[in-house]
Amino acid sequence: MKQSLKARKYWVVVVLILGLALFACSKKAVKPEAAGTASGTAETPKVELEIKGKTFSQVASLDNVPFDFDKYDISPAAREVLIKNGAWLQENPDKEILIAGHCDERGTVEYNLALGDKRAKAVRDYYYRLGIKYERMATISYGKEKPLDLEHNEEAWAKNRRTETLLKK
Repeated sequence: MKQSLKARKYWVVVVLILGLALFACSKKAVKPEAAGTASGTAETPKVELEIKGKTFSQVASLDNVPFDFDKYDISPAAREVLIKNGAWLQENPDKEILIAGHCDERGTVEYNLALGDKRAKAVRDYYYRLGIKYERMATISYGKEKPLDLEHNEEAWAKNRRTETLLKK
């Protein structure tokens, strides 16, 4: 039985998205280490990540940027975090960053990968408006694959809807 052209395109897109997800997951494993956000809470584990030969890690100076459910626009709360992070980045012009977009567990893998990508790019564009050059920034989406909180409630989901700004070592 022949597949329609539309069905073939659908499966090509599905395979590409899954391949991208597998490629992202095949990178050096994230290693939880000592706790640390700038506010001193133990919620955000320190991570190290290697992508295309560059190693990135989370630093206490840069906080996670929160997002509302199913949104990728920059909220007033996110703006405050970005301004603080942007000031640190301006004081350290030699540092390169990776902006990692994350989602909560609701929604499909494909949908959340796309939403995480939009969140990461929204943060990148906001940093750019704050004077950070695009050449210093890269983005990646993890969708719902790397939650901070494994609970299944609104409080946990709110923690998981974020972007992380990781610093190149």
